[in-house]
Amino acid sequence: MQEKLEEIFKQYVEITKMLSSPDIIQDLTKYKELKKTLKDIDKIMFFYRQHKDKMKDIAEDQNLLNTEKDVEIRNMLKADIVQKENEILELEEKIKLELRSKDANDNKNVILELHAGVGGDEAGIFVGDLFKMYCKYSETQHWKVDVIEYVECTSGGYKDIACNIIGENVYGKLKYESGVHRVQRIPKTESKGRIHTSAASVIILPEIDDVDIKLDMHDIRKDTYCSTGAGGQSVNTTYSAVRLTHIPSGIVVTCQDERSQIKNYDKALKVLRARLYDREKQKQHEDINTQKKTMVKSGDRADKIRTYNYPQNRITDHRINFTVHNLEQVMNGYLDEILNALSIQYTNI
Repeated sequence: MQEKLEEIFKQYVEITKMLSSPDIIQDLTKYKELKKTLKDIDKIMFFYRQHKDKMKDIAEDQNLLNTEKDVEIRNMLKADIVQKENEILELEEKIKLELRSKDANDNKNVILELHAGVGGDEAGIFVGDLFKMYCKYSETQHWKVDVIEYVECTSGGYKDIACNIIGENVYGKLKYESGVHRVQRIPKTESKGRIHTSAASVIILPEIDDVDIKLDMHDIRKDTYCSTGAGGQSVNTTYSAVRLTHIPSGIVVTCQDERSQIKNYDKALKVLRARLYDREKQKQHEDINTQKKTMVKSGDRADKIRTYNYPQNRITDHRINFTVHNLEQVMNGYLDEILNALSIQYTNI
């Protein structure tokens, strides 16, 4: 890790010099590219400088300890060394997070899809709980959540719901959430107090720009119809809902959340582009276990990646054997502890 940090420091110094060059300042494209690179490594440099300062402090304390005779001062120096060592360990964890393997899509917005799996009405209620969890987490990150389409359940929650999450580094933080999430609790609909196990599928797709995948609009059939959900006076009176069918692949996307047909069309097109991009990635990586292949859409409990156990106030991520006992906090959007653990586990440093 130290060698990698030294390389990044050299890169940081070099870019800083380049940004003051008149030639670079006149080249707006290059200037923006360098500024973005500098922003990506700026936090690493901040932690790196703190790390070096604390290492220097420990060395100075150790030198004093070697010559100091006063017992009280020696104890103070020893305590300070221990504190600095703990602070260094914390900084190293933060540096690992920043050094984690970057995905080309990390800085992109995402399409989040939630689908009820096995468990009947309780699975739908769980989908609703997960959706609220991701919405609350998005609030802590200052991200915007824009609902695209949904199918409600009669007992509450959703059979399916999809939304666009817009902000900084959204895919980078949420990309490991894809898979089957399992819940164990006593459902509101359970009269005998028995614990039920239900499941929901979570799918995280990076939002794809026009330049990432080219769509032939002749391959897309557009149908419009009256909205059937919330929307005020326009419901069932205007053809604002949109259904897009990609004829070559058979992929169908619907959107009726907005009153405007144009806005619904734009949202549906984003989802279609993301799904097509993901489909192409699968074709290119059929020989390896890609992330998408772990997204089990059937919602089978046996294929779970994470369990939310309410009686034990426990959440366990089975991929990395990571457990926390703060379920209520997590469901209120405090996901960083789990997401950071996943990110560190999948980091190659």
